[in-house]
Amino acid sequence: MKMDLKQLTYFVTIVEQKSFSKAASVLHISQPSLSNAIKNLEDEVGFKLLERNTRNIGLTESGQLLYERALHILLDMSILEKEMQEAGLVGKGELRLGMIESVKHWIPKVFRKYEETFSDMNLFLTEVLSGEDVKRSLRQYKCHAIITNQLINEEDIQTVPLYKEKLVLVLHENHRLAKQDTIELSDLVDEPFIITSLGFQTRENVLETFMAKNISPYIKYEVERFETALSLILENLGVSLIPENYLADRHNASLVHKTIASPSLERTVYLTYLNDRYMAPAIGAFIDETISFFR
Repeated sequence: MKMDLKQLTYFVTIVEQKSFSKAASVLHISQPSLSNAIKNLEDEVGFKLLERNTRNIGLTESGQLLYERALHILLDMSILEKEMQEAGLVGKGELRLGMIESVKHWIPKVFRKYEETFSDMNLFLTEVLSGEDVKRSLRQYKCHAIITNQLINEEDIQTVPLYKEKLVLVLHENHRLAKQDTIELSDLVDEPFIITSLGFQTRENVLETFMAKNISPYIKYEVERFETALSLILENLGVSLIPENYLADRHNASLVHKTIASPSLERTVYLTYLNDRYMAPAIGAFIDETISFFR
């Protein structure tokens, strides 16, 4: 059996596109050439891999096994290629960083210090929010490192705590509670509440705080971004608990911030990266710079 990476790439692309013609277009080869390549692959493995009919393409049992293994092989080869490109990198190259919204007030300071030594590095920044997205992005080499408020407890992922930040109540200046000196969670029971979507750590922190008091918030809006929550609050449509650092550069008289006394209304921000991934000197230096910024 002499399968090669090109055959596996062809096979995986057909499965993902569910069409020989679409796969041929993606691969920039002719459809007859693609069909011949898959026929040769089936001859080599000795099994039929694809079930073809007029509507779609399905996998045989052997095809499913090969598809799952091929995905791992191709991902490993992609990772190897990236690591070889980064090996010994001390200057020109790229750093891919995932992050949450609230780091925007301090991360530019880290970049400024980092660029004093690595001015030729290009930085690609992307939002990575849910815990599953963090794990997937790291393991698929989409990001070198991710700054997150998700506590990732996985053997292959290093999770370094950077700092803690409070979740503060944000409401409109005309809200009935805006001029109240102290606010308890019980005051919010009937208020239209704005909360982050399922899968977000901030949502879990907020709901756990309410549950500890044996009360439930009236969830009116679910959002993915704090920016959306603030836009709703500016129309006096509800209240929300938002990380204090996200509000650090916000100066809007219509927004009132209140601290609710509760130790559980606090979250930790972490830096995460793969334990066993090769880190070029320029990448490792950024990780060290970020950690030392809070030490």
